[in-house]
Amino acid sequence: MHGLTFANPGFLFLLLIVPALAVWYFFRRNENPAALQVSSTLGFRKDYVQWRHYLYNGLYVIRLLAISLLILALARPQTSLSRQSINVEGIDLVIALDISGSMLAQDFHPDRIEAAKEIAMEFIDGRPNDRIGLVIFSGESFTQCPITTDHAVLKNLFKEIKSGMIDDGTALGDGLALAISRLKDSKAVSKVIILLTDGVNNMGSVDPLSAAEIGKLFGTRIYTIGIGTMGYAPYPVQTPFGIQMQQMKVEIDEPLLYKISQMTDGKYFRAQNNTKLRAIYKEIDKMEKTRIDVTEFRKKKEEFLPLIMLAFALLALEGLIRYAVLKTIP
Repeated sequence: MHGLTFANPGFLFLLLIVPALAVWYFFRRNENPAALQVSSTLGFRKDYVQWRHYLYNGLYVIRLLAISLLILALARPQTSLSRQSINVEGIDLVIALDISGSMLAQDFHPDRIEAAKEIAMEFIDGRPNDRIGLVIFSGESFTQCPITTDHAVLKNLFKEIKSGMIDDGTALGDGLALAISRLKDSKAVSKVIILLTDGVNNMGSVDPLSAAEIGKLFGTRIYTIGIGTMGYAPYPVQTPFGIQMQQMKVEIDEPLLYKISQMTDGKYFRAQNNTKLRAIYKEIDKMEKTRIDVTEFRKKKEEFLPLIMLAFALLALEGLIRYAVLKTIP
């Protein structure tokens, strides 16, 4: 929606001159200052002089219109977009996903890693305005996808994740440090990492708490999720008789994950099944709504030039009619 404003509205008071000039012309044309002797009155017949009479008086109307347009041009009319309020919800976020061998445990359906992928993609679908990236880690860490708004590409890269892509182990500190590095140059109001793991830090060169301290310095909030049931979980093991399920003890360093989230103003969660993990992502989704309010957006465009051009065109038309059609003597 466009609105019209004037940069110099004081000039609009000059428009009062226009009706004053119209009144002056009305009384002036009724004066009879001189007499003219002619040999015949034929030229004064009504049907002969009517169109010339109206055309002559119309010249002054054209001049008044030109003066009005020039006054409006002096006031500098401008068109602009009307004031708007725009609300945008968006953050820069990296999901750091543990893909170590223990993520194949089947206390989740169909297993931990597939459940984590499926529910994370549901979370991504609910954040259309966010830039989201993906870091995977086990014995080492790897950027699967830099932060992007192209969520279709991100989800395709999510689908390609599988255990065994990189060396086995749990380099928790390395994974966290890499996720932080993906966000360190971000100018977003809110920078978030969701770290999901089912184990204990046992590899890598970066201490997890040191990585968390770096994240805090960069203003990054870290939500940590420990994934795995309490006690034991069924885990597929290759045997001479094929793959068989064995019960493995679930070991998650919850004190460490709690400390990481506490240091960065985040929160620690424990997911014991698909339903609980989905509920955790929904809770994070509610907490991470960064609202940016743009109270005004205005783009101005000068509109005086067409008025000036039209005014001069009217003056030229007046001169053409006066001296070429009516053949008035200056």
